[in-house]
Amino acid sequence: MQKKTKGSVFVISAPSGAGKTTICKKLIGRDPNIRPSVSFTTREPRRGEANGVDYTFIGEKTFRRMIDLGEFVEWAEVHGNFYGTSRVRLEGLMRSGFDVLLDIDTQGASQIRHAAVRGVFIFILPPSLKVLRERLQKRKSNTREDMERRLLRASAEIKDYNIYDYVIVNDLLRDSIRKLEAVITTERLRSDRIDPKWIKHNFLK
Repeated sequence: MQKKTKGSVFVISAPSGAGKTTICKKLIGRDPNIRPSVSFTTREPRRGEANGVDYTFIGEKTFRRMIDLGEFVEWAEVHGNFYGTSRVRLEGLMRSGFDVLLDIDTQGASQIRHAAVRGVFIFILPPSLKVLRERLQKRKSNTREDMERRLLRASAEIKDYNIYDYVIVNDLLRDSIRKLEAVITTERLRSDRIDPKWIKHNFLK
């Protein structure tokens, strides 16, 4: 494998319920060169979530202080809760040569585009709004009001699909994972991902 200069950032967005978190977790489990960016959030942990693994759970006061100090490369308020990506964490993973998956909403993705971070932007779509509603209904943690709010937000988010570099329709999970793997492989083969020092040492002595 060619030596890379540093890792890349893959920004993954989708409407709530489209399955992006499941896809990302499956991919990370299959590829040791990919790391998740563990976001900070003010929301309460869901059943099975671990602090520092799924998210870093903090209070709103602490989160707002981090905003003021410029510690987030992106942050957003979603469904009444705050989410943010640490600049230090992100840059540390990239310097170590890892590709980083950012599981963030469209608002956060827009901020990444305007930040000094080069990213590959991927949007996950459900097969239809009907399927999305069915998936949300299966979540026991969603109230009816919460589900309707998420569906309304989904319609707004889907309108921004064309600001992304790639779009994957998540119908069958295994196919969606393979498609995401294909995007990542394509990006890894770009000539500007190869360390010129590696080329010189191995071929241009």
